[in-house]
Amino acid sequence: MNQPATQRTRVMVVFGGRSSEHSISCATAGGVLGAIDRDRYEVIPVGITRDGAWVLEADDPEGFQLNPESLPEIVDNGTRIMLPDTVNSREVFVDENGARRSLGVIDMVFPILHGPFGEDGTVQGMLDLVGLPYVGSSVFAASAGMDKHYTKLILKHAGIKVADGVTITERRWMHEPEQVRAELIDAVGFPMFVKPARAGSSVGVSKVHDASEIDEALRVAFLEDDHLLVEKAVIGREVEIAILESMPGERPRASVAGEIKLSGAEFYDFAAKYLNGPGVELECPAALMDAELAEMQELGIRAFEALGAAGLSRVDFFLTEDGFVINEVNTMPGFTPISMFPKCWQASGLSYPELITELLEVALAHDREQLARRERSLAAR
Repeated sequence: MNQPATQRTRVMVVFGGRSSEHSISCATAGGVLGAIDRDRYEVIPVGITRDGAWVLEADDPEGFQLNPESLPEIVDNGTRIMLPDTVNSREVFVDENGARRSLGVIDMVFPILHGPFGEDGTVQGMLDLVGLPYVGSSVFAASAGMDKHYTKLILKHAGIKVADGVTITERRWMHEPEQVRAELIDAVGFPMFVKPARAGSSVGVSKVHDASEIDEALRVAFLEDDHLLVEKAVIGREVEIAILESMPGERPRASVAGEIKLSGAEFYDFAAKYLNGPGVELECPAALMDAELAEMQELGIRAFEALGAAGLSRVDFFLTEDGFVINEVNTMPGFTPISMFPKCWQASGLSYPELITELLEVALAHDREQLARRERSLAAR
């Protein structure tokens, strides 16, 4: 039996959003809504339409299942979520046909948003402004982690090896196409990967085999962002590790590793990640020696700390003949039940429902610490 709502922690789960990863966010929400501990948490499901409207959604996990023929989507139902207008209150309201109704005081926001306008620090900044605590990285880490160019700069400065590549802006491509083509051929070589700097789920990513494919790959990537990363294809095993923030004063934790094994697919694309596309197998735990796993876990935690990340991240590596190379860091990784992040933690002994509880309880503990710090600061003035 569920406890009365007043005795449960009230969690506002926010999903959908304006990015091209809208449907993946909805699918993640479906998984979370279906697995969250209802005896412990009262859930307020809030969807963001592709146009940016915040609406009160139905608490229906089945309505957000991934279907290749009909991807889930937030539809504007006319309701509007009203966030607090002062940091002195955490009460959230909904406007329904002109009638204002309280949804209660929010204890924690779980923004399971992927891509721009959600994973990139924008929503985090808005929540900070109104004083609502949330799961995951704050503005800087979310923004830096979202942008592959700046992620690499930060990790390099921290002494962590990253995949080599060059950054190309749309403005430069428009004015110097011949020079850009020549630079990519000379500095990167084939095969190369072209990636939007601020997109995830492999959206806009292309593998380029020769010069004839460069223009189309850049066109597709520039549909998602105004600057992009071009990297030489790395020869090595694709391995990933999941990082969780710990309680205040404790170091982050790393899961066992997972491995992406390609058996026909060119690379780990959107269909393979979320639609069970052919030619890709996820193996977790990955077959690594103890020393390799320990090194990978340490590198993953160092990357998490270098970015100043919080909550959760997935760190993607190549294991080459020369050792580990970080490909990217995802501060709000795919979180569907079949995604690599929860699979790695399940293989580490933490079930999907337990993982959700862990994320929420750690975030709540850090919020209590922040409130105590604020009170001490105010008292000292």
